[in-house]
Amino acid sequence: MTQAPVDTDVLAIAREQVLERGEGLTQEQTLEVLRLGDDRLEELLALAHEVRMKWCGPEVEVEGIISLKTGGCPEDCHFCSQSGLFQSPVRAAWLDIPSLVEAAKQTAKTGATEFCIVAAVRGPDERLMAQVAAGVEAIRNEVDIQVACSLGMLTQEQVDQLAAMGVHRYNHNLETAKSHFPQVVTTHTWEERWDTLRMVREAGMEVCCGGILGMGETLEQRAEFAAQLAELEPDEVPLNFLNPRPGTPFGDLEVLPAADALRAVAAFRLALPRTILRFAGGREITLGDLGAKQGILGGINAVIVGNYLTTLGRPAEADLDLLGELKMPIKALNETL
Repeated sequence: MTQAPVDTDVLAIAREQVLERGEGLTQEQTLEVLRLGDDRLEELLALAHEVRMKWCGPEVEVEGIISLKTGGCPEDCHFCSQSGLFQSPVRAAWLDIPSLVEAAKQTAKTGATEFCIVAAVRGPDERLMAQVAAGVEAIRNEVDIQVACSLGMLTQEQVDQLAAMGVHRYNHNLETAKSHFPQVVTTHTWEERWDTLRMVREAGMEVCCGGILGMGETLEQRAEFAAQLAELEPDEVPLNFLNPRPGTPFGDLEVLPAADALRAVAAFRLALPRTILRFAGGREITLGDLGAKQGILGGINAVIVGNYLTTLGRPAEADLDLLGELKMPIKALNETL
């Protein structure tokens, strides 16, 4: 009696392992997916969408972000025009509390459930922590929305302060695979970022951690990054695509081809079946309108609406119309409390 042949096709394996059992792809399997040809892309996106619908449901989480402190950052993240070390057009500026509250109100009107306060710093000093505390309190008094923060690397004391303020989720991106990180940032280490994320998780806040694709990493490093995120088990993974900014060391890099970006979206969904996978910066220049639709039908289940920190996004109405067209409900705030 002969045994039935074992199916070695990675998508057939993923269908049984990820879709049926909810077990994410390994690093080696993710690399296989990233190496699939364009002729398999439609099939891959369809499977990623099935996985998202089964393990996350049809709802899409909408978030707005605003920069409390822009520019003048002492770090040398090679993709970022907010570094004070590069000749970029972004200059240091602070936002006042009334403007912060108004931005939160406008964000809430789009149906967003998350509002993230961001600062371009290595980590917060006492002045910034005081500004954040005042901003969080003012927003919570006037707007029915969850408040998240992204303030760089934290001490244990700062983690505890943010948790006490009622900050719901903390964003701190690992940005890229550990092996590629020294080519992206030299003023701090990947491990320093990991330590902040560990403290945030232990303090009971949700962990938001992703990165940027298209920064010169190999497919092997892209798969490595997905595996490292899976090990971290973040509640949310924002996927950015490099939008090369003038004056930065990565300003002359090529924009990631749309097919590669979509393949990565689907691969990250298959590696992280239960995670909120959020479209973030660079999707407009990388994917355009059609690609945004393909991504939301290929594993994405959250979006940032409006503009980003230093680049323009799609109008919030365009994203909300697209979600309506795709019959994907926006996650209501009362369901997240």
